[in-house]
Amino acid sequence: MECWKLLVSGRVQGIGYRMAVRREGHRLGLQGLVRNLMDGSVEVLAEGDPSALSELERWCRRGPPLAEVTEVTVERLSTLRGFLDFDIG
Repeated sequence: MECWKLLVSGRVQGIGYRMAVRREGHRLGLQGLVRNLMDGSVEVLAEGDPSALSELERWCRRGPPLAEVTEVTVERLSTLRGFLDFDIG
């Protein structure tokens, strides 16, 4: 198990990006939190199997149909957060 933080920039707010991340996280068996940030980006904290996290990262680079992702930065966190579900903040 690992915990990753992804910061997603571009046209990612107001288009259902968070709900789509949540669905994809559930599909991949991950737990975490996705939320909008004040600067217009989206933050994703996700825990689970590293291969599933890599797949989520690849998905976040595309996003749902209305998204225009310009950048995704990934930080591998040193501690797990103990998420029980994949929530929207």
